[in-house]
Amino acid sequence: MTKIGEHAVVLGASVGGLAAARVLAEHFESVTVVERDALPSGPANRRGVPQGRHGHALLGRGLATLSDLFPGFADDLVDAGVPVLDYRDLSEAYLSFGGHLIPRTGVLDDVPPAFIPSRPLLESVVRQRLRTIGNVIILDDHDVVTLVPDAGMERVTGVQIKAHGMDRSQLCDADLVVDATGRAARTPALLDALGYGRPPEQSIKVRVTYSSQLFRLPPGSMQEKIVLVSPVPGRPTGMALMGYEDDTWMLTVFGMAGCRPPETIDHMLDSAAALAPPHTIDAVRAGEALGTPSRFGYPESRWRRFDKLRRFPGGLLALGDAVCSFNPIYGQGMTVAVLQAEALRRCLQHGQSDLARRYFRTAAKPIGVAWQFAAGADLKLPEVEGHRPLAMRLTNTYADRVQAAGEHDPRVAAQFLRVVGLMDSPANLLRPGILLRAVTPRLRSTSVQQAGVLAPS
Repeated sequence: MTKIGEHAVVLGASVGGLAAARVLAEHFESVTVVERDALPSGPANRRGVPQGRHGHALLGRGLATLSDLFPGFADDLVDAGVPVLDYRDLSEAYLSFGGHLIPRTGVLDDVPPAFIPSRPLLESVVRQRLRTIGNVIILDDHDVVTLVPDAGMERVTGVQIKAHGMDRSQLCDADLVVDATGRAARTPALLDALGYGRPPEQSIKVRVTYSSQLFRLPPGSMQEKIVLVSPVPGRPTGMALMGYEDDTWMLTVFGMAGCRPPETIDHMLDSAAALAPPHTIDAVRAGEALGTPSRFGYPESRWRRFDKLRRFPGGLLALGDAVCSFNPIYGQGMTVAVLQAEALRRCLQHGQSDLARRYFRTAAKPIGVAWQFAAGADLKLPEVEGHRPLAMRLTNTYADRVQAAGEHDPRVAAQFLRVVGLMDSPANLLRPGILLRAVTPRLRSTSVQQAGVLAPS
């Protein structure tokens, strides 16, 4: 592939930043990833990813995109011992969305397998794959001092970085800088200082707090590989129990709208027991707690609308949480970040001309789909502050009908899971076959039960 530039720099070695570096390696002679943390050689938690100590999900679309960027990626996860939920035995999943339980017997066709890696392992596998690409260098233990604009304030030409323990910074010239440093990204402040103005923002004050504890259970302790219970109106709390590699299990309990979950292991288990099947929590009680509980607070979801800016300096982009950060209970963050890297890949195929405008508008499409889903689910809870336009209220009403139908209709459940996994557009839930099943769930449920089957028809 013909290169379009000499050097690109990615700020931040998150999953999104690493995916962006993989994309840039196709189009630039060399790529440098600058990361503040000292990166571990294998799977391990790090300071810059405090949410890594809590439950995480890689949605189906995220896995598909990473597998496209790194061929054989799914095999790497399997080799690392990551559990796989293939939906061929629904007793392996207890999934309750909005008070509606996905069928627990039978098979869901056309739903791609779900891999359940811990966040540290996932990042480690992506880093290992990226390190095999010859024109990529990862500089960890380095701080970003400032982005460097040209004299005319029309483009960013590099970044000043400083190694930990060093007094002097060094200039790292770049044809393109991608800011993947997360919610605290400096790009909005830089744009303001250069006279471009800050991007408009959308936000929802979800006020989420997590408490999480890692356990080790004896192999075969549970039939389920994942237990997930989302909040419902009147109960802004939920829980997740995920089986990870090495027979470890992550229990996360959380509260929204300022509702704080318990902080001790016993109280966390009691909280989860009020929501999950009793035998699953009994199994966890009999397991071994690894370390101590972790807490994480998330005040608001935020989408910086870079796509709405009329002017933007050349040589600079933003990606991942630097653009949009979601309520973490929906597990969208990593997947949407790699979808932004995919959008960058498509845009770079047409060179750097007008790159920022093209990229931000392209990336806004998958972001918008995920944002609509998360915002609708957040504002379905009366405890969450925010404006609820008529269109959202109608959409939420229909979504509830779909989920209710999915309790007994595997075809509806499968389509719903594909949309939640960002594999399909939400418009697929309005296709005639799904629409009819959603508006007549009782009739459909009766016919399925009389037929004595739960397989999709």
